[in-house]
Amino acid sequence: MKLHTAAILLLFWLAIFTVHTVKGSASSAPMRKFSCVTLSDKQRNVRNLVSYEKKQIPTDAIMFITAGGIKICVSAKQKWVQTAMKIIDERRAAKR
Repeated sequence: MKLHTAAILLLFWLAIFTVHTVKGSASSAPMRKFSCVTLSDKQRNVRNLVSYEKKQIPTDAIMFITAGGIKICVSAKQKWVQTAMKIIDERRAAKR
């Protein structure tokens, strides 16, 4: 009976150690960045866009982020994209 109890305690502590080790390594790993693999060719309404990021890998693109958190990649060379970026920058400046 004592051997059975000792085995259960050993398994319990092994499980705790494993969970702790996995949790620590997962939380310390760097987050993967979102990259633009495909580009949308549809023009978006600037009112729905709250932020943007410039992406250069694997292609030169702008990643717009909507109010709902959706990330949309578009070509940085389009005229409406440059205008939308200026409007977002003006909104940011007005908030400060």
